[in-house]
Amino acid sequence: MGKKPKKTFWRITRKTLKNLGILGYSKNENIFGINPFIISIIYIAITLALSAIFRKIVKLIFGDSQRITKYLLLEFIATVELCAACYELIIVADNWGVSTYAIFLFLLTVWWGTQWEDASACPYCPIEEVLEGSKNMKTAILTIASQLVGALITFKYVQVLWSLELVETHIDKAYEDCTADLQVDMSVGAVIEAIATCLCRLVSRFLSETDAAFGSYFDAFFGTMMVVAAFNFSGGYFNPALATSLKLGCDGNTLLEHVIVYWFGAIFGSILAVFIYKIKFTQNFIASMKSKVE
Repeated sequence: MGKKPKKTFWRITRKTLKNLGILGYSKNENIFGINPFIISIIYIAITLALSAIFRKIVKLIFGDSQRITKYLLLEFIATVELCAACYELIIVADNWGVSTYAIFLFLLTVWWGTQWEDASACPYCPIEEVLEGSKNMKTAILTIASQLVGALITFKYVQVLWSLELVETHIDKAYEDCTADLQVDMSVGAVIEAIATCLCRLVSRFLSETDAAFGSYFDAFFGTMMVVAAFNFSGGYFNPALATSLKLGCDGNTLLEHVIVYWFGAIFGSILAVFIYKIKFTQNFIASMKSKVE
């Protein structure tokens, strides 16, 4: 009897990767038989890495300068990063469920909280700052414009990645017609986006003001839960720029419906949060919580 052939390092590695679920998928539709989930993770990681590099470049060029150009570029980068990652999260939600999507969204929200600094990637944030007197109207309009430009060009970047069709979950996605997420009447959708946005902004302000321990994690968790709660009704965007990037012009919504739900709804909710936050009852509550924390 001849000796059994020795297992090569590659065979052992391949078997291990198959057991872990990383390999073993159809090579006809998935490059090297890689699990499509891994490619989604890689694509998101590439987006985060590129965004970090571009932020670094902007900061190296402008240094400590307070020029509006620096601020607008950082807003643009943050918006592209947000929208590109969320495009891939659509793939995650469609193939691995809302719970997996929620885990990714939570982790990404925590990450963005450590990276974006003053950037928001969200049009109602500069509007809030105008109402509070910390930003003038011209700067707010320029900020929203930079966010919109970022939101509208993001798909061109995503399209390049998806058109490679490295895995089965990306097949035809680069040129597929999108469908609207709004599953309820326009007025109901607007109310959902408004209420959820208002709650998210109030919680975020409260956690920031009280300097609560693990505040950023609680903030990310609450925001993620709101998104999950609204997911099957309005899509749970709570951000006009994000909704515009992912859903503007999709089958199932008119332009008016899109604007009312995702722009008017979210912006109204954020403005409402500003006024609720300023009332005496809210301020007294925050003061009492601060004293407990201290």
